[in-house]
Amino acid sequence: MERIASFQVDHNKLVPGLYLSRRDGKVTTFDLRFKKPNTGDLLSNAEMHSVEHIIATLLRNSPQKDAVVYFGPMGCQTGFYFLFDGEQLTDGEALDLLKAVFAAGADFSGPMPGKSAVECGNYRNLEVSLAKEQCAYYRDLIRGWTVEKLAY
Repeated sequence: MERIASFQVDHNKLVPGLYLSRRDGKVTTFDLRFKKPNTGDLLSNAEMHSVEHIIATLLRNSPQKDAVVYFGPMGCQTGFYFLFDGEQLTDGEALDLLKAVFAAGADFSGPMPGKSAVECGNYRNLEVSLAKEQCAYYRDLIRGWTVEKLAY
């Protein structure tokens, strides 16, 4: 079998940041790395779930919502994947969108989106404060990020 693209990245050298992971036809995947892999310093389930609910909601309510394909957590608990339609957004526009939604997530007020048994199968581990803390961290991390820095 072929090794998938994400297994070809040296995770011992990978640092937190924002990376262009792959292009599949018109779909582009960004790798949003929050934690350094292989350190045991992982996002908790509640942190991951809370960030996912806030950022997915903000992305799907943005003016660019039609270009959003998916936002969700990595199984290794070190970050998230953002998939978007590369025909509707350039890499630079997607980067700007992520900067905007993480800034909005850091300042989020109001109830956690989707925090009910009807809307979410694990609604009990959602906390706005956890999402805000992680969104502020990532907002600051990618504040000066450029398209040129998207390479692993």
